Formats: sequence, structure tokens, C-alpha cells
Amino acid sequence: MDKMNSLTRRQLLIYGSAFIGSAFISPCLSRGLSQEFLNNTKGNNTIKGNVFLNDGPLKLWKWSKKAYYFKKLKNKKIMCTTCPNTCVLGPGDRGICRSKININGIAYTIAYGNPCSVNIDPVEKKPLFHYMPGSKIFSIAAAGCNFRCLNCQNWEISQKNPEDLKFYDLFPEDILKQAVLSKSAAIAYTYSEPTTFYEYMADTAAYAKSKGLGNLWISNGYINQKPLENLCNLINGANVNLKSFSNEIYKKLNGGRLKPVLKTFKTLYRKKVHFEITNLVIPGYTDDEKMMKKMCTWILDFLGPDHPLHFLRFFPKYKLKRIPPTPVSLITRFRKIALDMGIRYVYVGNIPNHEGNNTFCHSCGKLLIKRHGYNIVKIEIKNSKCSFCDSKIPGVWNS
Repeated sequence: MDKMNSLTRRQLLIYGSAFIGSAFISPCLSRGLSQEFLNNTKGNNTIKGNVFLNDGPLKLWKWSKKAYYFKKLKNKKIMCTTCPNTCVLGPGDRGICRSKININGIAYTIAYGNPCSVNIDPVEKKPLFHYMPGSKIFSIAAAGCNFRCLNCQNWEISQKNPEDLKFYDLFPEDILKQAVLSKSAAIAYTYSEPTTFYEYMADTAAYAKSKGLGNLWISNGYINQKPLENLCNLINGANVNLKSFSNEIYKKLNGGRLKPVLKTFKTLYRKKVHFEITNLVIPGYTDDEKMMKKMCTWILDFLGPDHPLHFLRFFPKYKLKRIPPTPVSLITRFRKIALDMGIRYVYVGNIPNHEGNNTFCHSCGKLLIKRHGYNIVKIEIKNSKCSFCDSKIPGVWNS
């Protein structure tokens, strides 16, 4: 059968928009991305990225550092072992994440000390609803990502090379100084994919921890076990985006796989790191009720009922601009189903003034935290307990 005839209407829309977008890619990126586009339209049913051949810088700069996790192979090739993509790079090649390169048989990161985004955010924006409500968080990101999500809301930085964006010159000590000056309760590694700038994140987190400041990991959870085990010793909280509960959808929508992300959740649970789960409900992709129930069952079976779950409303973005926003009624129904199944704290996102923005005691049902946007209007949690019935509320409530 002719490959074009076997494509679905959605695939035609996706590939068509990708082709149109490729015409406007800057010349410095066209070689690697055009090859990636060709590889992703060969009928392999995944949008996983590909190694950028001969696309790395010719020499190191001051924002380079030897990668922490890689294996040396024959003929000066290396395998990056930071994430499940396990990119094999020849000399001069750049990894899928755009930040790992091979220079003379050694893996280096070029996303170190050069964040492209630096902001002070409310912790609720991450979203983290059970971590020091109302606190300010010093947030940083470097360019790059190990996924290719069609719905990416930060594609301007996640799908670019670190050296091709304007950036700040901030090394770990500088980050800590700025965070302290801003009176932030923690540093968040966020916006793009922090696993992409792992070395920068790990060094900054270790330094911040030594000085008594918290660290938050906002991630897609696509990371290998050794780097994750080390990271768990440095962070105080995490929000991991469980993008779907289908391996096929992960391949088509994000360019990854489900199993490594589930393993990340199990590791965070075992290491007793506070974490919350985000699930973006996209019409036609992740809005299936049976799949959602399967996801909730897995959460209850392997993680228990106490880790907050956030259902986020989708709005047209990036390569999914033709898909309509998620109906509010669907998000409301998903929240009710998850609560009825036994998950104690279920929230909604991207829906202002919804009841699901607030925190209620799982035991007595009283309103504990009332939120208006990112602002805390009322809080009834004292010493990590409900002020009304004295039940312990899971989370991090004190510095």
C-alpha cells in the first residue's frame, strides 16, 4: 500500500504543518531539522527526535562542561546515558536534546551557566499546590528538550540550540545569590526540560541545598535511573507531567515512551520525594475516559492516594492549533471520577474560578486552601494538619 494513502487525516495535518514550519527554520538549524523531519515521516509511527549529525560546535566555550553520564564507544563515539533516548554520537554530532555534543570522543553539555529564561514565579504556577503555598520560586531554564511534543507551550526555547538563543550568564553561585536576593523559597528547574541541562541543574541544586535553599524539578520525567537517583538526593519536590497513559500516544504526541516515565514516579515515591502529577487533557489524544481511569488505577496501586493530580485544560498551541480547547465539563468530570476512585487531591488547571483550584481536606471535606489565580486567599493548614479535624495533609508546608 502507498504510504501516503495509509496516513490518517490527523497525520496529514501534523506532517503538513511540520513541513510548512520547516520552510521558516533559520539556516543554522536547517540541516539537522530537515533530516529529523525526513526520518519522522518514514512511517515509523513516532515523532521521536534524531541525532543532529555534524551539527555540534567545533570547540568548547565557557558554557561547556563534561557530561556526567555517558559511555565511551569505539571510534571515538559516545552514548549519552542521561535519558532513555541514549543518543549515540560520533565526533561533531549533537544529541536529540540539542545540548549534548561529542568533541573528540568525550560528551559535553553546552547548556551550563547559560539559562535562556530566568523568572520569579509563584509556586502554584509549576503547578505545585502542596509545597509551601504562596511562596516565591526562582525559576530557570536552558534551551533544549529530549521530547518533540506537538503541543509544546515553550517550543521557542525547548526546540532550539543553547547557543542560538539570548541567554544570561549565571553559574550556580550566581543563581543562589539571585534566589536569596529575591527571597525565593526554592529554585525551580523548569520551562524547557531540566534533564536536558542536567549538569547545570545538579550542580546548582547541590550548592543551593548546602546553603539551605530548596530545589524543585518540573519535568517530563524522561530520565534514566542513575541520574534520577542522584537528583532525588538534591531536590525537595517535583511536578512530573504524565502526558498520557498510552505508549502509542507517547510516541505520536511526544516522541517518547510511557514506561520510563512510570519508572520515574516509582523512584520518586521510593526516595520519598514530594511530587505532584500533571496530565494535560488534549481532545483526540488524551481525553479518553477509559485511559484516564486506567491511569488513576495505576497511581493508586503504585503511588497511593496522596500525591496531588492536576488535570489541565488544553488550548491550541504549536503544531496542534487546529484542535479546539478541552471542554470545561470534561475536565470537571475527570476530576470527579478521580476523586471517586480514591485519589484524595485532584485539581484542575487553566480554568479560573473553578472549585478544583482549591484544596479540601480528604477527611472532613472542609476548605483548607482557597486560591484566586496564583494568589492564596485563605489557608487552614497548621503544623501540616487540617485546622478543623487534625488530619495530616500530605505535602511540604514549612520551610
